[in-house]
Amino acid sequence: METRASQTDMNKIGTAYLLWLGCLLQVHGLHRLYNGKILTGLLWMFSFGLFGFGQLIDLLLIPNMVDEHNIKLRAGQGLIPGASPHQAVIQRVIPADTISVPTRLESNPLLMKLLQAAEARGGKLSVTQGVMATGTSFAYVEATLLHMVREGYVEITNDPETGVVTYEFKEL
Repeated sequence: METRASQTDMNKIGTAYLLWLGCLLQVHGLHRLYNGKILTGLLWMFSFGLFGFGQLIDLLLIPNMVDEHNIKLRAGQGLIPGASPHQAVIQRVIPADTISVPTRLESNPLLMKLLQAAEARGGKLSVTQGVMATGTSFAYVEATLLHMVREGYVEITNDPETGVVTYEFKEL
């Protein structure tokens, strides 16, 4: 049995957009079902994409839906270090090409909330603490923190006692 997910096992943004176009044939919510959002997918189907408004908003949300689904898939298959209690926690590694995060503060207020949460915790923040401080999904908080790592503002470390992955804001 193959335990590693290949690139073909992951959902694709292009496919999600093609399924979104099902709304032109009055079949709404296919893109949500494709990304594992069964309840909202069915809601979209029976409410004509929340009367068209939800369908239009999803044009912007599809990349994050696909990213979140793929991260959950990798974690479920044990491909993200630390996703299973049986794995040693060293560092979470998510390929940069699976993350889409707005870079300007005015288009992503989550960045400012994460900075404030890290400042309140002495410059260190875990994904769970970021979720609690912002009310945003784990996948989006983690993607935003990883974006900040790529930009050089944050470093990834592990708590020496618990092994929890923490993001260290050196400038705070």
